[in-house]
Amino acid sequence: MSTPDQYADVIDFPAPDTYDDTGTTPAALPSGTGGGTVPPNPPAGPAGDEFDGQDAADAESVVITGTVVGGPVDPPDEPRRFGPGASKHERRPVVPPWLNSRSTIRASLLWVVDEAKYHALFHAVRVPKYAGKALVWAPVGAGVTTARLIRWASAEEGNWHLRQAAASRGDADTWLKLDARRQRQASWRWLLVVPLLVVMLAAVLVLVFGSVLLAYRVLAVLVAVPVLARLGRPADKPITDRVSNAPGYRKLTAELVRRALLSVQLAGINSAVAKDPNAISFPVEIHREGPGHLAIVDLPYGVEAADVITRRGKLASGLRLPLDQVWPEPAPGHTGRLALWVGFEPASQMRQPAWPLIKGAKVDVFKPFPFATTPRMNVVNVSLMYRNWLFGGQPGSGKTFALRLLALAAALDPRVELRIYEMKGVGDFKPLAPVCAEYGNGFDDDTLAACAKLIDWLYEECQRRSKRIDHYAELGKAPENKVTPELASLKGSGLHPLVVCLDELQELMLSPHGKRAGEILEKVIKLGRALGVILIIGTQIPDKDSLPTGITRNVNTRFCLSVADQTANDMILGTSQYKLGHRATVFKPGPPSEGGEAGWGILRGIGETGARCSFYVDSDQAARIITHAVALRTAAGTMPEEGTQTRDTGPAYDVLTDVAAVWPAGEDAAWNETLLEALTELRRDVYEGWTAAQLTSALSTHGVSVRQIGRRIDGKTVNRRGPSRADIMTAITERKRKRAAD
Repeated sequence: MSTPDQYADVIDFPAPDTYDDTGTTPAALPSGTGGGTVPPNPPAGPAGDEFDGQDAADAESVVITGTVVGGPVDPPDEPRRFGPGASKHERRPVVPPWLNSRSTIRASLLWVVDEAKYHALFHAVRVPKYAGKALVWAPVGAGVTTARLIRWASAEEGNWHLRQAAASRGDADTWLKLDARRQRQASWRWLLVVPLLVVMLAAVLVLVFGSVLLAYRVLAVLVAVPVLARLGRPADKPITDRVSNAPGYRKLTAELVRRALLSVQLAGINSAVAKDPNAISFPVEIHREGPGHLAIVDLPYGVEAADVITRRGKLASGLRLPLDQVWPEPAPGHTGRLALWVGFEPASQMRQPAWPLIKGAKVDVFKPFPFATTPRMNVVNVSLMYRNWLFGGQPGSGKTFALRLLALAAALDPRVELRIYEMKGVGDFKPLAPVCAEYGNGFDDDTLAACAKLIDWLYEECQRRSKRIDHYAELGKAPENKVTPELASLKGSGLHPLVVCLDELQELMLSPHGKRAGEILEKVIKLGRALGVILIIGTQIPDKDSLPTGITRNVNTRFCLSVADQTANDMILGTSQYKLGHRATVFKPGPPSEGGEAGWGILRGIGETGARCSFYVDSDQAARIITHAVALRTAAGTMPEEGTQTRDTGPAYDVLTDVAAVWPAGEDAAWNETLLEALTELRRDVYEGWTAAQLTSALSTHGVSVRQIGRRIDGKTVNRRGPSRADIMTAITERKRKRAAD
């Protein structure tokens, strides 16, 4: 009979309650077993029990104290592969990250030069003060140095504690041996110190009384006095002053990052680190990037980068740094990877470079151009075509100047038609007036009414452009049924880019013209993107009354500058952006000279959502840019006539009047198709190609609705949509009344 010892060591099996009562079905494994199966009918376990070789084989997979005995559950690591791309993810970059672009190199060099310049000027002003301190402490340093040399030469401090111990014990023999050793050390030390002191004294006498050139004397003083002063002054009385009282910048390290992440007090991070200190890892070593350091962090499993970003304040507190010096962002790879960039100084104190378009540039609005910088001082390029923009921020946030930056860029493209209304009345956009086809400034009734009429015209312009796009699409010149660079440059196409800036839109929305203007503006935003119509809107009050939600929902690019609360933040950037960590509430309104952060905001819609600072262009610089824009437009023949405001409406027509003119006699209602046949005969150049849906849309702008109309044809009832004559006449009467009131 076989025994267990012939096959394996005697082992302790799990407790009986690990298995089902029947003893035949394996129960659920304890947590942490990691896999494996429990064999049915397990042996009882006493050493004397019988079990054969098959039992021993089964026992190899028995769960023992939380582990699996037998073959590994996970497959072994794959061997290292060779060949192209085998280890591209493990390789470190050949060029350091801070040297991989001109912008980062330039930023690093500028920071070094600026720091060196400031330190040099700071200390240069205080040279007389430093010289006085040095002259006071230099004699003390000479005395201290001489005393130290003599004390070292006498070797009294070498074994004094041993000699003292021997004397305390009354051990004369040991004391004499130790003292003899001290004397032997002192004998050769004195041979070094005495000649050195004689030489130093002789050098001083020669410099003072000898015929030595003045230059050598000055050089000796400049070298000896600072050295002796440093040796003589007390440790708490430095010769030079501190450049800054703020804590010095400490290079970002893994330990600092871990400590800061733990201080964020996220349960997922703290519990994971408590179980495994390496739960926070770094796939790339911390390195310098621009004017700061970048740490790429893999957070513990289940923790997202957004969780940390929403607690940016606590993260900055954990690093003991100002809020605008700490910039966490999501990193590519997975949602648990965080990019933590820490600047050498707060972003509000960094010097932003000049706008690259200031000096003689030309812009193509179909291509990106510089608009802002990141906290790392990287330039952010944006585009205008196929976009609508919304700028929001409280007074002093820099909203108008950021919005004006886009208008200045548009002015540098000679094809662009500019129409601007600033309803604040201070003239921030006045430098652009020479290149504007239409310009209004103020919040008086006349200006607001003119702005409302511009919005009405924009909708009509969209209708006209849609027909032109359809025409060129049939010719194969608009493959995507939208304005292309070729069509925009084609003279006479009528599809040149049209940029309309409406600053302080809340003034119009809160006026008697606001309701209708908001409805039409929403339609223009929906329709105009592909037609070359670009709307740039600025507002201080982003509530539903001053900025209809239909507008904010359809604007695809948003720049939220300093706002007061979460509600305003999300009304500009979109729902839940505050919870995701995109918070413009952290920025302070006001100019940087007064401690403010004007120009800083959260940009959404272009690249990764994040903090950006728009370039600053003052009024004098804006005037120089417009001078260059006038030269470009004069050469291209696109300068608007001076002193006029024109609106090219294309073929002149009035839908209401034309429908009334062709209305079938004796009919109370008419189908759209019937009306379009008559309209085409009336004005073929306008209505040819119109669809029933286009006619419905055109009538709806005047408040005329369409409904189902039944007709008997060949004994059958046919239903189609169309307006009623009563609604047409009511709309014409109401329009006349409004015009008379205006």
